[in-house]
Parts: sequence; C-alpha cells; structure tokens
Amino acid sequence: MPPTETVEGSASEQARQRIMEAAMEVFLRDGYLGAKTDEIAAVAGSSKQTIYKRFGSKDRLFEHIVLDRLEGIDRIFRDAIGELATTDDVETTLRAVAHRFVHLLTGTAQLRVRRLVIAEAGRFPQLGRAYFEAGPERVHAMLASCFAQLTDRGLLRVDEPELAANHFTWLIVSIPVNKVMFCGESTTFSAAELDHYADTGVEVFLAAYRAPGSGSR
Repeated sequence: MPPTETVEGSASEQARQRIMEAAMEVFLRDGYLGAKTDEIAAVAGSSKQTIYKRFGSKDRLFEHIVLDRLEGIDRIFRDAIGELATTDDVETTLRAVAHRFVHLLTGTAQLRVRRLVIAEAGRFPQLGRAYFEAGPERVHAMLASCFAQLTDRGLLRVDEPELAANHFTWLIVSIPVNKVMFCGESTTFSAAELDHYADTGVEVFLAAYRAPGSGSR
C-alpha cells in the first residue's frame, strides 16, 4: 500500500474512533433516546453528515459501539484461559486466570459498554443477546470445558461444568462489578483489592470443587 493510502487509512480510523468514543460519552450521559447526533458530532469534532455517511443512523452507531468491543472479548479471555485445561498446578493457574479476569472486567471501557447494553436491552434485544453470547456465555463455555478436562484428570470434582464456571466468575467479579454498576464510574478499586477478590474467590471455589486427595497441585 502506498504511504499516502496508509496515512489516509490511519486518519480515517482515528476519525471513526473519535466518533465512537464521543457517542459512548453522549449515550452514557443522556441515554439512547436523549442522545442527539448533533451533540455526538460536536463532541467528536465531526459533523452529523459524516456520522451518517460512516454509520448510517444513530441505531447503527450504537450497534457499532457494542460490536466493536465484542471483537476483542473472545481473544482476551481465550488467552487468559489457555493454560488452564493442561495445568498440573490448578490453584496457581486459577489464581492467574482470576487476577486477569477481575482486572479486565472492571476496566472502564468494559463496564461502560456493559452499562449501555443493559440500559438499552429492551430497545435492542438482539444486540443484548449478541453481547451476552459473545461475552459471558462464551467465557463460561471455555471455562466449563477446562473444568471438565480437569475433572477427567482427577484435579477437580465438577458435576456441572457450566454451573461451576458461573460460580467461578461470580465469586471473583460480582462485588466490584455490581458496585460500579450501581454506584457509577467514580467507584474505584485498588489493584490490591481486586487481587484480594480474585484470591479469595479461588479459595472458595476450590473448597467446593477440588478433588479429594488432589492437594494443591
């Protein structure tokens, strides 16, 4: 690709990201119904015509914001879970996964999208389902597969892998995520607090699901 095309492509992508970030800000502040395309354009330093040219409508812009975040979720969690199925040291690997989860899922970008999707789930049910399937449901399916394999190897005792996967994630993230969902983004947690939620969540999970005689391998 010639240098001018590379520069133009980069500038175009930057403009797209500015519009999406501005839209996120306005949607969160004013809600979907209250959000005005003129205001999004002003915040983005763009024009309403440019927004319609790039995204087609306010509906489509909202969908793009959510779907853009979905693209990276699978890769992020696949990387975090990758070593779990083959580990011989279940506790150490679970702690590493738990630490990664709690820091990722309490990140500002993830929580902002989550709040938007929940707020507009009645208006965009298909989008809400797409987010759920690509996010929580897929993560739990990957974890369930790992837990089933660890059970087969005698390291865990899990009769219902999908239920155990839900137990694992909620033991780790429910406190900080629920607090931020209800109390807003001004609610913050230190890295030490998040790590504590991860470590104690793993302890409770293993108290319920560690296979007898498997020790702390």
